[in-house]
Amino acid sequence: MTDMATNGTCKRNCWIAASVIGVLVALFALGGHRGLVAAILLGILAAALLGTLFVWLTCAPVPKLGARKASAPAQPATPKPAAPAAEPKPAKVEEDATASEEAAAEPARDEPLIKPSKPLAGQAELASRKGDWKYEAEAAPVSEGEGTQPEALSAPRESGADDLKEIKGVGPKLETLLHELGIYHFDQIAGWSAAEVAWMDANLKGFRGRVSRDDWIGQAKILAAGGETDFSTRVDKGEVY
Repeated sequence: MTDMATNGTCKRNCWIAASVIGVLVALFALGGHRGLVAAILLGILAAALLGTLFVWLTCAPVPKLGARKASAPAQPATPKPAAPAAEPKPAKVEEDATASEEAAAEPARDEPLIKPSKPLAGQAELASRKGDWKYEAEAAPVSEGEGTQPEALSAPRESGADDLKEIKGVGPKLETLLHELGIYHFDQIAGWSAAEVAWMDANLKGFRGRVSRDDWIGQAKILAAGGETDFSTRVDKGEVY
């Protein structure tokens, strides 16, 4: 009840103040030669606007602050579990002792596991040449198990050696090799047996199999009889060598 009476008094005072100001505005309008009707309208408009503004600013009910809610009681902080204590590291002395034991247990790597009872053949020579030696393959020995070596001459006959290059497959290098084996004439090659051909095929260094592959015997028989072949004709004309 007291709040309503107070609110009504506040509104009445606001409208009274607004009316007084409206009258003043009307009087100022009359003094400014606005006319009576215009002065009255301005006074009423000013009073209405100001009265509404005053009532809204001063007489609006102010909300009461409610009682503050009691704050919830603070929960006690849960203590965090303590970190486990770090385990002590093993002493360095124990590590050194273990390393020493392992080193003693392993056999020396530089020493051979099995030692020869006696020096190997050529070991002393190899040790003396260590660092600057290289492997040199020995020349393959003449095979004695394949065929039969043809009969060789120590020198060509008085008429002189035949031009073995007229046989297709015999070049200057191979002719020299045949001379070293005691072969100088066509009739020697023409008379080779199968075993002698096999021996020559196996022992011509760098030209193995050439006798059978190029048919030396067939060509040699023609040349030994005084005949010619297409290849020997080309050699005589200087077209080959």
